[in-house]
Amino acid sequence: MIKTVIESVKRKKTRAVRVGKIIIGGNFPVSVQTMWKKPLSCADKKILPELIKLQDIGCDIIRFAVPDMQAAEFVGNLSKKTELPVVADIHFDYKIALRVLDFPVAKVRINPGNIGKESGVVEVIKKSTDKGIPLRIGVNAGSLPRNLQNEKDSALAMVKAAESELNILEKYSFKNVIFSLKSSDVTSTIRANRLFSERFDFPLHIGVTEAGPLIPGIVKNSFALTTLLKEGIGDTIRVSLSSEPEDEVLTGKEILKTAGVSAGGIDIVSCPMCSRSVFDVKVFVTNLYKNIHTIKKDVTIAVMGCPVNGPGEAKSADIGIAGAGKYAVLFKKGSVIKSVKIEDAPDIFLEEINKF
Repeated sequence: MIKTVIESVKRKKTRAVRVGKIIIGGNFPVSVQTMWKKPLSCADKKILPELIKLQDIGCDIIRFAVPDMQAAEFVGNLSKKTELPVVADIHFDYKIALRVLDFPVAKVRINPGNIGKESGVVEVIKKSTDKGIPLRIGVNAGSLPRNLQNEKDSALAMVKAAESELNILEKYSFKNVIFSLKSSDVTSTIRANRLFSERFDFPLHIGVTEAGPLIPGIVKNSFALTTLLKEGIGDTIRVSLSSEPEDEVLTGKEILKTAGVSAGGIDIVSCPMCSRSVFDVKVFVTNLYKNIHTIKKDVTIAVMGCPVNGPGEAKSADIGIAGAGKYAVLFKKGSVIKSVKIEDAPDIFLEEINKF
């Protein structure tokens, strides 16, 4: 059974749309999604283990670009083999969307700026209705319909593009739809989503498109998504980064926690390091971070470089570790529980976390 979630942020009430086993909107948890970034020429036996890894670290939905009919067949067949809800991302040719709707995909995304004439969209709507598969109307500031490309206000132009597509949907009483309004500009992204949310109750997929490499991309996404989420806007998120899908998923989870939209999970507190540090916090915490995301516990973990920042400053942590010469001390709630050799510390600390 899918449960609703109690959150510290009051979210705007939106319609609920089922995407595979995930429900987007309503009062259901904000889901985290990412996009497959490798060529589809990879055999699906190589893809499936990677999808399992993404699911293990908290990915709720996976999206695939579907540029042609061959890709439609591949992604459609893949959707039969994975537990992750599969979204097919379609541009330019509505006939590709029609083909992929023959498979048990969880959702189809179309871009009103390039999908073509209304007649093609209508065919997609009718088949989506017959198959019970939802659509995402994905509006991008960089690929607006021709009649809106010269608009000075890009946020308003995105809303107008969404409204134009919504008018078509309403002609056929199609309500099984999610919207997204994205720009590479943070301010435009925030404003477009605010405007849409004021006018409509359809669930929103939020994100900053083409946000850039890891560090600037995380900063842009964090600012935009946290701002919107704290205002109760957003039902599912995708953190767009020129990086690995894993980075997008983990960043998305951290944003949800920081915004107060999801509670619990693992929280790492680590010192920034200084000349007092007697063991390499950076290496230790980086390796630890890679190994804890399959742990389904609510726990605060502290990693400190020296006794100064150890059990004292990190006494509120459930469990922690601090360097102390050739040794590391492990502590719980500020009380030291054991001392271990530095070289043994990673494995022993992970064991203690799992036992916690």
